[in-house]
Amino acid sequence: MLEHYVSTRKRTEDFCAPLSIEDYTPQVALHASPMKWQLGHTTWFFETFLLKPYLKDYKEYHPKFSFLFNSYYNNVGDRLARDSRGVLTRPSVEEVYQYRHYVDQHIEQLFGGNTTSEMNGIFEIGINHEEQHQELMITDLKLMFFRHPLKTTYQEGGSKLEGKVNHFNEWISISEGVYEIGHQGEGFAYDNELGRHKVYIHDFEIAKDYVSNDDFIAFIEDGGYERFDLWLDEGWAWIQQNNIKKPLYWKKEGDEWVQFTLGGMQKVDGKGILSHINFYEAEAFARWKGMRLPTEFEWEVASQQFQWGERWEWTNSAYLPYPGFKTADGALGEYNGKFMINQMVLRGGSVATSPHHSRHTYRNFFHPHYCWQYTGIRLAKSK
Repeated sequence: MLEHYVSTRKRTEDFCAPLSIEDYTPQVALHASPMKWQLGHTTWFFETFLLKPYLKDYKEYHPKFSFLFNSYYNNVGDRLARDSRGVLTRPSVEEVYQYRHYVDQHIEQLFGGNTTSEMNGIFEIGINHEEQHQELMITDLKLMFFRHPLKTTYQEGGSKLEGKVNHFNEWISISEGVYEIGHQGEGFAYDNELGRHKVYIHDFEIAKDYVSNDDFIAFIEDGGYERFDLWLDEGWAWIQQNNIKKPLYWKKEGDEWVQFTLGGMQKVDGKGILSHINFYEAEAFARWKGMRLPTEFEWEVASQQFQWGERWEWTNSAYLPYPGFKTADGALGEYNGKFMINQMVLRGGSVATSPHHSRHTYRNFFHPHYCWQYTGIRLAKSK
């Protein structure tokens, strides 16, 4: 795990290497955190949950950093308001990196000796937590550069995340029956994946491919964003209030659709995999096609028979606890359980997901109006 820790921490800093100092601080949306804050927050996690309780005579790097870099852990104490993360002109970027390296040195000291199973468990959560933030850093940075008046780019070649295409045009049939759902085995999993249990599933079919850009262009050209009959009531209110007529990052130039990427503006590849679609858009598109989104249970059962991991896939399942779910004691109990309200489950992973961070039982979750992640659609239909 120490090797995994070192490589994970390096990957975070490697991603930030092309950035200018000015790129680290802006916060362009409540749900998108600045790069500097995320560098500090992922470091604070290890300091708070491992070094302070377990490393003898450890001296915290700065007494105010817990206030600045705590995210939502009420058990840990007061914290900076979420919408104020972009005001952190101090500490400097240089000092945040010094903080990271200070914590890294002490983590290596702590895990260079004898450890307990409890410490190892927290350590593994911390590494996976930073991997989650690596994906957020990619998508938050993309949103920031998109909001820039000049549509700034991350680096040359940054558009490769958009370039995936579909390969199949087939449907997979799944027979009705009782299936087991949830994580099992010795590998890492979050607590929201635990509680393996049985579900009954009716006969259904699921697409072997993601929905393509061409598919969604047809939806737009058929008036998909103007037809109230296709939308859930909340979704219709969302597009009316925000004047939504196309996916995030798309723009029509003459007769051609273009999209913003981390490598700049590019023509939309019709065969490419649709991305940055929220739940409302996904559900409306499925309804337009006369189909539906799969439930998270259907997705998990069928996932052994198709390729996944290019886009987070919206399901038609609310984010709820599995049978027997129990919130852990202490601050780490706030990691997942308290968010099981008003959110929808996504399955799979995306081109921005860190290597080896995906598994077919992984339950991602977001509010239905969010579309800044690499989210897409896989259709299902009942037999």
